[in-house]
Amino acid sequence: MLLRSIWILAGLFLTSTLWAQEAAAGAAEESSPWSGKATLGYLATTGNTENSSLNSGLEIGYASGKWAHLAKAVAINSSEDKRTTAEAYELAWKSEFNFSEYNYLFGRANWRKDRFSGYATQLSETVGYGRRIIDTGTHILSAEIGAGARQSELSDGTKEDDLIFRGGIDYRWKFSETAEFTQNFVLESGEVNNYFESVSALRARLLGHLALVASYTIKNNSEVPLGAEKTDTFTALSLEYGF
Repeated sequence: MLLRSIWILAGLFLTSTLWAQEAAAGAAEESSPWSGKATLGYLATTGNTENSSLNSGLEIGYASGKWAHLAKAVAINSSEDKRTTAEAYELAWKSEFNFSEYNYLFGRANWRKDRFSGYATQLSETVGYGRRIIDTGTHILSAEIGAGARQSELSDGTKEDDLIFRGGIDYRWKFSETAEFTQNFVLESGEVNNYFESVSALRARLLGHLALVASYTIKNNSEVPLGAEKTDTFTALSLEYGF
């Protein structure tokens, strides 16, 4: 299953890379409203223990006039001695309407599946307000606040519906022409469960649009079934192609 996923995601990575190169060549004289990035990382060890991990992602954005849209897909899979120890997937969609230079309204949907979190699936839909607080070119900071609903299914088949408050902070520090640090925080707070996610990443450009990315992700659910851990962490080293 893991090997099949590797081939599929590797194919998506190469396809999106080739597509991006063709799109960039075709838009040399005119800036394109399309942008995105494809990420792929894999690590395997053998010997006394056999370990393998796969992390991949794809983001595609489109911006025109006052509107901006972003689609994202992420997959994480890790195994030790042929036993799966981590398996998580995420799909997300976000639309923004910019009614001024620094202020915007947003609508977003997030679907998460984490085999070992205690939650089989979590689907949330939120709308709200966002503001770009700082944008100096070197430092970029934005924050969002909103509300919506979340539908969850626990690993034991129990279903939960919840009204939620959502808050998010995105920070980017571009400390050189070829390197940057990003930090993202997300909180979905409901009566039944609070979900928190933190993603820290250091990105260094290698050649052209190709970059090396080291990231650390923390995911936490305040309420989980007995026997499940509240917090999952993921450390990844990946190649990223931006377009």
